[in-house]
Amino acid sequence: MTVTESLIEAADAHSAHNYHPLPVVMATADGAWMTDVEGRRYLDLLAGYSALNFGHRNRRLIDAAKAQLERVTLTSRAFHHDRFAAFCTELAELCGMEMVLPMNTGTEAVETAVKTARKWGYRTKGVPAEMAKIVVAGGNFHGRTTTIISFSTDPEARADFGPYTPGFAIVPYGDLTAMRDAMTENTVAVLLEPIQGESGVIVPPPGYLPAVRELARERNVLFIADEIQSGLGRTGRTFACEHEGVVPDMYVLGKALGGGVVPVSAVVSSAEVLGVFRPGEHGSTFGGNPLACAVALEVLAMLRTGEFQARATELGDHLQRELAALLGTGRVTEVRGRGLWAGVDIARAYGTGREVSEKLMDRGVLVKDTHGTTIRIAPPLVIGKEDLDWGLAQLRGVLES
Repeated sequence: MTVTESLIEAADAHSAHNYHPLPVVMATADGAWMTDVEGRRYLDLLAGYSALNFGHRNRRLIDAAKAQLERVTLTSRAFHHDRFAAFCTELAELCGMEMVLPMNTGTEAVETAVKTARKWGYRTKGVPAEMAKIVVAGGNFHGRTTTIISFSTDPEARADFGPYTPGFAIVPYGDLTAMRDAMTENTVAVLLEPIQGESGVIVPPPGYLPAVRELARERNVLFIADEIQSGLGRTGRTFACEHEGVVPDMYVLGKALGGGVVPVSAVVSSAEVLGVFRPGEHGSTFGGNPLACAVALEVLAMLRTGEFQARATELGDHLQRELAALLGTGRVTEVRGRGLWAGVDIARAYGTGREVSEKLMDRGVLVKDTHGTTIRIAPPLVIGKEDLDWGLAQLRGVLES
């Protein structure tokens, strides 16, 4: 038995089977490359579902973490620490907002956004107690807590976890008429991914996000943009909403905010909205801890230069052109994406998304499948063009074989 087989067997025996990872075991990583326990290198075209936008072991982020590790890592929010104010101030400025509520994981941030919208609805909008409604889109992926899966349309995420949390209306993604019809006087928020990631990188129709923005404004409803995967440079802009000139009432951020070093998430909004909270009504022991703030501050500094957004635009245009060329081969049925992010639907005759992912792994390229026949491509923004082209050549090779 190889080292890889032994480690996978041990993992299967002693960990819950809530994931179905590819049969590879990583030991080290740098930039856009990872090396397994057998010494074989792989080009990472997934980037931790966008948590690794700045690459593995980015030197600036590792140095920031090391420096903070030597000072203080956790105080809890029972006390102030000297990195917190800077983190909140700089993140609010990046978003063009006023206030930040830091958490740890993306799921926690979405839960926080739901609680914020409901409290705002009761305290500010005047919705009767226990009557607040939030409109969401079918095909969404916002996390896996009980409340969040209550408005999921994915049977795998939802089945056998009821009873479910009420208070949500689900409408088709991209359907403005359905969105308008679902809104009532008790609607407090619309929660959307500007691009749906887990569904296969689904880009909404042109004009949809601006129309939702205007509709929410007309109905006195909060527009919440879940930019956990789409934000912080992935699409060629700091936020995916920017491609259509949209500024939501609230951003939900995570993944890349921690640079792939520590989990960091946040809800960012106006003082009117986040000002509804009072001490004791919501919190997190680790949310906004010194180590997280130190790493996130370096992420914010990197984003302010614009170099990563520009790189995602340039290489993303190249990626989208190369993938679009596969449409004429009969091996790919659809390509969707924006920036360095794409969903590729494989013709069924050429295999499932899982089978294509495994064949790519054998060629030294790592992607991940979703919804049967789709593979997702989301390399670190630091990837070199030659490496990206090599990875795309491996995809063509798999499809041609």
